[in-house]
Amino acid sequence: MASSDKVPVPCPAISGEGNEPMGDPTKTTTAVLDKGTAMLQSMKPIKQMSLNMCSFACYSHDPGRHIEVHMYGHRVNQDFLQCAVYDSNSSKAHLIGIEYIVSEKVFESLSPDEQKLWHSHDYEIQMALLVTPRVPELVAKPELKNLAKSYGKFWCTWQIDRGDRLPLGVPSLMVSPQDVDLGRIKPELVKKRDEELGISTESLKPSREGICGPEKKNLIADYWVRFRKGVALDVVETDMKRTAPFP
Repeated sequence: MASSDKVPVPCPAISGEGNEPMGDPTKTTTAVLDKGTAMLQSMKPIKQMSLNMCSFACYSHDPGRHIEVHMYGHRVNQDFLQCAVYDSNSSKAHLIGIEYIVSEKVFESLSPDEQKLWHSHDYEIQMALLVTPRVPELVAKPELKNLAKSYGKFWCTWQIDRGDRLPLGVPSLMVSPQDVDLGRIKPELVKKRDEELGISTESLKPSREGICGPEKKNLIADYWVRFRKGVALDVVETDMKRTAPFP
């Protein structure tokens, strides 16, 4: 199966009502056990997540497909963020991928082949597509200015918009909204997001004036906009390494 397959092979994971994952309801004993272990274990990596952002993303192989994304980020250092990506901000949200975000300085140090996998963030921030829920714009603006100069690499592991009830197939590379036909997010998706979060994207746009992108926009990032070529992964059978390196 390739990440660009529009419909997975027939299986129970794409049938049934709603989009809830397959499986029986959680037993009371299991829920109690989960609560108990949560009190005893440190959960240190999760507790490092301090930044919540909501935006939209497009599939690299099919940029006309748009999804709403909620990112929960851990700042590793001034130049690097790592984010868990969900399809909503509810307690029943699906974990659908990961995104790594680096500064312009780090991005420029990458090889051209690696840079093809990354996207810019300036357009989605300037258009108020990327928001920081419940954080006033005045407070969020310094962070937004930093993010507007950054680049991200987002792998989607669950194509939830196909109706899949489990994460099927291989990861799909995602790209950011852009000011081109396929990259302009569908108005109905923006309207739905705004109603859920109680915000107005249009009203936020004036507050984003003066936010600039990278000092020198890299032409390899957002590769699909310039070259009209996307990226799709496929599963390839390969021989396993049967010997360990020495020593």
